[in-house]
Amino acid sequence: MKPALDPGVLQATLTSVRVATTALLCALAVGVPAGAALATARGRLGRALETLAAAGMGLPPVLVGLVVSLLLWRSGPLGALGLMYSVTAMVVAQAIIALPIVTALAAAALRQLGPAVPQQLLGLGATPWQMRAALVRQARVPLVAVALAAGGRLLGEVGAVMMVGGNVAGETRVLTTALLLEVRQGEFERALWLGAVLLALSVAVSWGLARLGHREAAP
Repeated sequence: MKPALDPGVLQATLTSVRVATTALLCALAVGVPAGAALATARGRLGRALETLAAAGMGLPPVLVGLVVSLLLWRSGPLGALGLMYSVTAMVVAQAIIALPIVTALAAAALRQLGPAVPQQLLGLGATPWQMRAALVRQARVPLVAVALAAGGRLLGEVGAVMMVGGNVAGETRVLTTALLLEVRQGEFERALWLGAVLLALSVAVSWGLARLGHREAAP
């Protein structure tokens, strides 16, 4: 059996971190402002959009992979970009998976501040965007938990990245797809090692985000 941390495993680990981190940052950049807008929205439209975001939390990754594949395939509308079976395609798919998670959980976290806070900020002369930015700053600790939830989902995802990335060794292979490949080949011992590496990576990410949350919560 090859060593658990041979160059192939190291490359898969680095690719996993790269893809998940980039996708998470993209989802946070779009999802947190969207969640703030939903948390302060009034009327049926706001409630309908929030319900849609909550439903999207259960979006099947393989369905996302299928849609992205159809868009990026050579005969698809974005096929000329040549992004199929690339890290970029994997980032796009994972960002789509994480976006409703971030949006729905961010809206819930910001709503916990209560309706009086937005009204006070608006009463002091803040614009709607300034009010939402202030809410995000006040809820930064719960938003760390939002990032943790979305990041954990992305690190363990396999269906979408397999479909759009192709599991190419040294290029688009990540820990989850490498583990699946080893299981298919009957290399269960090596698959267990890969699972241990994936678990260690997840724990490290969780620990880092938890430390960040504790530091933000400190007076």
